[in-house]
Amino acid sequence: MDATAPSDPVKVRVTVFNQVYNLSTTGDPAELEESARRVDELMASIARGGNLDAARIAVLAAMHLADQLRLAEQATARLQSAVRQLDKVIDAA
Repeated sequence: MDATAPSDPVKVRVTVFNQVYNLSTTGDPAELEESARRVDELMASIARGGNLDAARIAVLAAMHLADQLRLAEQATARLQSAVRQLDKVIDAA
């Protein structure tokens, strides 16, 4: 069997903001459960801030996560640039 071939999907049941979702993943189910837990906590935190409906809370959570992703991508780009510069220094030595 090819080690790079994706494994069969595993069904995972998670609860986010009092809603149950049946999802599937070819990765580690624990990672999907952890992601769901984090989204649930984020949405609960946003909900404590005011009287918002679930759709608005979900959009605010998505915007928060998108901003975190943007910051992580910027940090990754900076690290990749630093690695390229170090590679050049090493190659020149």
